[in-house]
Amino acid sequence: MPQHPDPRRDLDLGPVRALLLDADGNLFASEEPAFAASTAVTNDFLDRLGSQHRWEPAELQAAALGRNFRSLATDLAAEEGVTVAEDELETWVAREQDVVTRHLASTLVPDPAVTDALHRLAQHWDLAVVSSSALGRLAACFTAAELDDVLPAAGRFSAQDSLPRPTSKPDPAVYLHALDRLGLAAHEAVAVEDAVSGARSAVAAGIATIGNLVFVPGPERAERRQALLDAGAVAVVDGWADLVALLEERRTEVPA
Repeated sequence: MPQHPDPRRDLDLGPVRALLLDADGNLFASEEPAFAASTAVTNDFLDRLGSQHRWEPAELQAAALGRNFRSLATDLAAEEGVTVAEDELETWVAREQDVVTRHLASTLVPDPAVTDALHRLAQHWDLAVVSSSALGRLAACFTAAELDDVLPAAGRFSAQDSLPRPTSKPDPAVYLHALDRLGLAAHEAVAVEDAVSGARSAVAAGIATIGNLVFVPGPERAERRQALLDAGAVAVVDGWADLVALLEERRTEVPA
């Protein structure tokens, strides 16, 4: 059995200046509607590859959680032994992004529990967003969820759009980029992630990471909790209220 860190010992908030927050499935319940919208495009792409397989939304979500469509499409093409030119891949990525963005813009709603928690945390730490999703999709989600005021566009970093070469979590590149742009060392930040790939990304960048199960369905929580700990999370919380309580408790223990 893996030995997991004790959060009371390893979550040192003394030097922490910023919280780096994953977006999908963490700040808003976007995973299920996003994969529902993405499934049709993904299946069309499989048809283009000559594959007979077709995804159902739940199956696609289980296979691709925490990754962007570019990463998934690249892997699917490799599995089928098909070479897809870069310009064609970009066309598919743009199509999937448009379909999903329009769907999320019409389905997401504000969540007062998230909004209130973010405003409380912003009193003590800078907040930024680190995501695998495209900036255009994030913009639509933040507007629909009414989070633009507490998490403005200038503090959002996308593995798809912010890097010289697009990538996806669990590659730590987007976290390393965010640290560089924010002028932070890894020990000056704490990441909050709901997906295992995201936790691996942050941990690989050297950032203390807290798992958040806020939008994870009840029957999946025990397995996800263990997987996040196995990925290197120093703690896993059930939601934003628990996260605020944990961080505020640890903050009061920091010597003045």
